[in-house]
Amino acid sequence: MSTVTKKELIDNIAEATGEKRVVVKKVVQSFLDSIVVELGKGNRLEFRDFGVFEIKQRRARMAQNPRTLQPVEVPPKRTVKFKVGRLMKQTLSEPAPDVDNPADLEPDSSSA
Repeated sequence: MSTVTKKELIDNIAEATGEKRVVVKKVVQSFLDSIVVELGKGNRLEFRDFGVFEIKQRRARMAQNPRTLQPVEVPPKRTVKFKVGRLMKQTLSEPAPDVDNPADLEPDSSSA
């Protein structure tokens, strides 16, 4: 498993769509900025078959400092919850391709 950076994602989209990298970068960044703004307003974002982003309010609680073992009050805070959509759930439930086996990385010609 590896990490895909935003730059790599932009390069992949630009290659797949034939658009210039600069245009794709602007669109992707605008999309991400819009998600942050809408979540900041407390709105729920729903992308059918992909998933749902929503804000959850965590209540205040008591925790413990692991070094001193003293109780510490943790204030309430807002956090983002992501619920996986149908298509992503199906894709994730399929076995991951075996990187050590080149046959697992080839596209399935029987589904074409």
